Amino acid sequence: MNKQRRKQLREIADKLADLNADLESLKDEEQEAYDNLPESLQDGERGQTMNEIIDTLDTAFYSLEETICSITEAIEH
Repeated sequence: MNKQRRKQLREIADKLADLNADLESLKDEEQEAYDNLPESLQDGERGQTMNEIIDTLDTAFYSLEETICSITEAIEH
């Protein structure tokens, strides 16, 4: 891989890392909102929906993290 493509990949990885940090922040905010719900609401439909959203955001975070690692690995070869 030439220098130009490596540079472009680094820029993409950096942008993805920034977006992943934003995604993690939003997930943490949703988790905090869930944690602050009364227990009766946590066990209800609203709480279940929030929990599913948190799980989905967590999955997205780790998927993006894996993508960033793959790009970094490509750069290093």
